[in-house]
Amino acid sequence: MALADLSATELRRRIGSREASPVEVVEACLARIETYGERLNAVVTLNEGALDEAREAERALARGADTGTLFGLPVGIKDVTPVAGMRHTYGSLMYADHVATEDALVVRRLKDAGAIILGKTNTPEFATGANTYNEIFGPTRNPWNPKLSAGGSTGGGAAALASGMIALAEGTDLGGSLRVPAAFCGVVGLRPSPGVVPTYPSRYVWDTLQVTGGMGRTAEDIALMLEAVAGPSRKLPVNQPASGSGLVEAVRRQIDAPGRSAAVGGGPLRLAYCPDVAGIGVDAGVETVCRGAVFDLAGDDVEVEEVGLDLSFAWQAFLALRGYWMVAHHRERIDRLDELGENLAGNIRAGLELTTAELGAAEQARSRLWELLGETLKRFDHLLTPCVAVPPFPVDQNYPETVAGRRMGSYVDWIAPTFLLSLSGLPVASVPCGLDEGGLPVGLQVVGPLFGEVSVLALAARVQTLRPIGLPDLSLL
Repeated sequence: MALADLSATELRRRIGSREASPVEVVEACLARIETYGERLNAVVTLNEGALDEAREAERALARGADTGTLFGLPVGIKDVTPVAGMRHTYGSLMYADHVATEDALVVRRLKDAGAIILGKTNTPEFATGANTYNEIFGPTRNPWNPKLSAGGSTGGGAAALASGMIALAEGTDLGGSLRVPAAFCGVVGLRPSPGVVPTYPSRYVWDTLQVTGGMGRTAEDIALMLEAVAGPSRKLPVNQPASGSGLVEAVRRQIDAPGRSAAVGGGPLRLAYCPDVAGIGVDAGVETVCRGAVFDLAGDDVEVEEVGLDLSFAWQAFLALRGYWMVAHHRERIDRLDELGENLAGNIRAGLELTTAELGAAEQARSRLWELLGETLKRFDHLLTPCVAVPPFPVDQNYPETVAGRRMGSYVDWIAPTFLLSLSGLPVASVPCGLDEGGLPVGLQVVGPLFGEVSVLALAARVQTLRPIGLPDLSLL
């Protein structure tokens, strides 16, 4: 397998054993960008000093200096996350020439762990939208088929990762922005519990709806990344676990020996499968692949049961709370809405029209959803459900107009299977679980208990082992 296609975990092992050097790894990723960058439009701003940083890392290795968890690994940073000295556009014409003056906390932690920031990855304007397109850079295309969407809003990161341009991708997830592109591009994306990876700087430090997380080619890669970036910060008040220390070994232990069910006090691991938590319908091909993957997990140590779980009652709650979130994050841009794109401006206007009664009802619905999922996770260790209800759609569409024959009312309705689970605050991963009849990746969501990232990633890893999909054939681009 080519160096650029190896998992981050394997690349880190090879760098540590001197089988590969940081320079060789960065050069391999830069070669992919050179060859496929224009076609996919995933990495939109390069770190011009990346190769120099790789050379310095190589010298440090030769000196016997201490190396970090992510030493020598090229990482892509979503273009809503600041990297000091780099162009930082948020995907918005309003900030087309903006250059960041400070690193985000997650970027600082990545650098401290030895990662090399290779560049910024494409995003819709201010990460608003599940198809990655903006007026500055244009659309990001899917490496499995460049005529199709890579998803969003971390679509640039997912496409870069699947095509070997980076080893790890940083991103954010409010309504599915890590999980949707992971599903479309055939990689693993994790929405961690709020607070696991503190988001700073932020205009809304009490935010529990959007989280910072990452994507990798394997679930173990995400555990490696979390070791470096998880942990508390006094800059933020949201509840935070102690640190990410030991995550990789903890995930490996659960992969090798899942143990007894925590949900029911012993016995086999218990998994609940729900084909449609949002009540919008699911493409038959997508559901067939997900169902097959879930029930293939069943065995002596795993029990699988299909359940009926309808979370659609919280649909309007998410839209209301997202509207409030938009106003909180974009307060200083309210007088400049005409300069923003239709999706973002429309979301902010909707937030400005909310009443306190609507927000109160939304919080009550969110509480009900939390209680319902809590009851489910008392009976089962994990909930599994299709990530995206449709296969990737044409890249020039804003969103799919229908799902399983049902017309969608807005650009956000089709991602209800991910945004409803965002409301819970629980960790949710999207893991590729097979290819559909068209040869496109299908993502399965794995939901776990609060701060249960280890068990979520361990189960995702088992799915990948059981249902490997390989990588896209880049020769077709």
